Amino acid sequence: MMARRGGSEPAEIEALFSEQAGYATPKIGVRGAVFDSAGRILMVREILDQHRWTLPGGWAEVNQTPSQSVEREVFEESGYRVRARKLAAVWDRARQAHPPAPFSVVRLFFICELVGGSPTTSSETSEIGWFDEAAIPEDLSLGRTQPRHIARMFAHWREPGLPTEFD
Repeated sequence: MMARRGGSEPAEIEALFSEQAGYATPKIGVRGAVFDSAGRILMVREILDQHRWTLPGGWAEVNQTPSQSVEREVFEESGYRVRARKLAAVWDRARQAHPPAPFSVVRLFFICELVGGSPTTSSETSEIGWFDEAAIPEDLSLGRTQPRHIARMFAHWREPGLPTEFD
């Protein structure tokens, strides 16, 4: 059923699930909302998703806290050093209008403070950019970041006292 709905071969889906052992739990993803002094948000073009734009981020790592994971991911994908300052949102991927995926994913969105570094692409990214709220690129990586997620990160940046959002 998953192969037919997702346009994959049954053997590919079988191999994907045969690698999993233990209790089924969600995977944890992290995304960093980094703002510069002009109030623009940092975005990267992800090579693995047809060079579409997204907030920098990826999978949380074993033996790293979620804040360490987002700081590492932002650096790896953009070259910028950041410090996670606020957990702005915890959203379940399936409830956020993302395309279907075989695994359950919960994403943690952090507001991050820029502390150093310089723009550097990586094996995962082809471009780095800073964007005003009214000029967010249309070619977003919708499997990673939705337009409303970006809008909510701007809201949390403007109003640091907003509570963490979750579903």
